[in-house]
Amino acid sequence: MMPKISKKRKAVLEKHDLTKTYSLEEAMSVVKDVNTAKFDASIDLHINLGVDPKKADQGIRGTVSLPNGTGKTKTVLVLCTPDKEQEAKDAGADYVGLEEYITKIQQGWTEIDVVVAAPNVMAQLGKVGRILGPRGLMPNPKTGTVTPNVGDAVKDVKGGKISFRVDKFGIIHSSIGRVSFSPEQLSQNAMELITTLVKMKPSSAKGEYMRAVHVASTMSPGVKIDLKSLKAKS
Repeated sequence: MMPKISKKRKAVLEKHDLTKTYSLEEAMSVVKDVNTAKFDASIDLHINLGVDPKKADQGIRGTVSLPNGTGKTKTVLVLCTPDKEQEAKDAGADYVGLEEYITKIQQGWTEIDVVVAAPNVMAQLGKVGRILGPRGLMPNPKTGTVTPNVGDAVKDVKGGKISFRVDKFGIIHSSIGRVSFSPEQLSQNAMELITTLVKMKPSSAKGEYMRAVHVASTMSPGVKIDLKSLKAKS
């Protein structure tokens, strides 16, 4: 017995052939068209890389500043000594302090999107590493979230800087905007991330590096992007 197709799914399939590959700009238009959410859903890029994350030099992670931002205001906690608190506040940090926030986190508080820490307080974060780590909140020098320049780090995050990390299957998952963004804005953000990843290709990675790229909203099926259209742009 064939599974029943929902009305929403049927409407999507009537609009577009989701087995087809699209150019970057076309894909961004399609993913907006097939979105079924009634809210301003996130648009996410899923990039399958030809890397082995188990190898130290192929565990790709880093940051990129999206030219059009993410469409979401991130809540930032800065952990620092008192001499850095005003700098963090002036830059727009939502929460600033040290011991009181470490205690709150130990008690289960994680209502934050990004944690920035000054290097001289990192030793104290060992107490909450098991809480922050699995949630992707642990500050790290590679993502620019461990730095003496806490004000600059806050401005970067608030301005659209995102961090990315390859998962155990060799895939990068990253938000590049919202459904309310134009196809042009989404394309620009996507290319910024893709170009950054191309530059980070490990010399030890063999074969095809960028194997597949899909874009999807929170509540839509994935749309496959033609890799040739990306190579022509990069």
